[in-house]
Amino acid sequence: MRAVIMNEPGLPDVLIPTEMDKPVCGDGEVLIQIMAAGINPIDTKLRERGLYFPDALPAILGCDGAGIVEKTGKDVTRFQPGDPVYYCYGGLGQKAGNYAEYIVVPEPYVAMKPDCIDFVDAAAAPLILITAWEALFDRARLSSRQKVLIHAGAGGVGHVAIQLAKLAGCEVATTVSSTEKAELVKTLGVDLAINYKQESVTDRLLEWTDGVGVDVAFDTVGGEAFNQLVEATRVYGDIVTILQVPDNADWKTIRLRNIRISQELMLTPMVMELEAAAEHHGDILEQCSQFFDQQQLSIFVSDSFPLEQAEEAHRLIEAGNMTGKIVLEVQQIEDEINE
Repeated sequence: MRAVIMNEPGLPDVLIPTEMDKPVCGDGEVLIQIMAAGINPIDTKLRERGLYFPDALPAILGCDGAGIVEKTGKDVTRFQPGDPVYYCYGGLGQKAGNYAEYIVVPEPYVAMKPDCIDFVDAAAAPLILITAWEALFDRARLSSRQKVLIHAGAGGVGHVAIQLAKLAGCEVATTVSSTEKAELVKTLGVDLAINYKQESVTDRLLEWTDGVGVDVAFDTVGGEAFNQLVEATRVYGDIVTILQVPDNADWKTIRLRNIRISQELMLTPMVMELEAAAEHHGDILEQCSQFFDQQQLSIFVSDSFPLEQAEEAHRLIEAGNMTGKIVLEVQQIEDEINE
């Protein structure tokens, strides 16, 4: 099969197109012909710094994808050959990833692809959907009528987090870097778009909440962006971050205001092989499939590349200022496949 591998950490040019043997399907696994693979910032970090499992080189990157079930193991009960599916699994070094034509995935991680979106959009969705869902609902315990700040609303995680928060009945503010991104997030239902290059995020959030602060702040940026949220989050509120809490965090004020700080890393079930958590990921994707098919959720893909151009895709992500997601088109996707 065609695949893109890395033999060592480094710059994007360590990603090398090659030919490999097709993986073998185990008893509780699903063999999937990958139609498209999502590319995420975690991919570029693993490529540059090394894998979670450094002795796994050479390795195939890519944590999420969408494709067609080709074969199922004898213990698989929910899928059969020909099913269109999407999932988040692999790409960390312990198992092969999705920059390839085939992958084997344990059944709990897999969900049926939404009918109304194609394989490119489906491949872009799993990692960011699960990240946003866990951050908002599992960590912050989001409820209706709350006021929520979501950093970087035009980004991959941000643009789906906005939609999930609106589905929950919340008012949503977000940060953007341009007028164009402000227009994009407003189409998603954002109530307040703050251009962080021109305005104080803290001041605007306090103004928006009559000095009280937001109920929930979801940090997807880290560093000083996290620190700005401490004064802008209400007493007994929640800050959830997908980055490491900065060393200079104001823990005195956080403690005084009884702000709950939560970390979100959706890769944990893969790294620690947690079966119940894997099933939860599959359940999240099943629920989001319904939202897609009910036209309540959408994915924005800004660019797509052929599999062999993974290097170029990584360079684009590392250039920064991304909007939405980037996807590798592994197979030639014909319209009739998605019908």
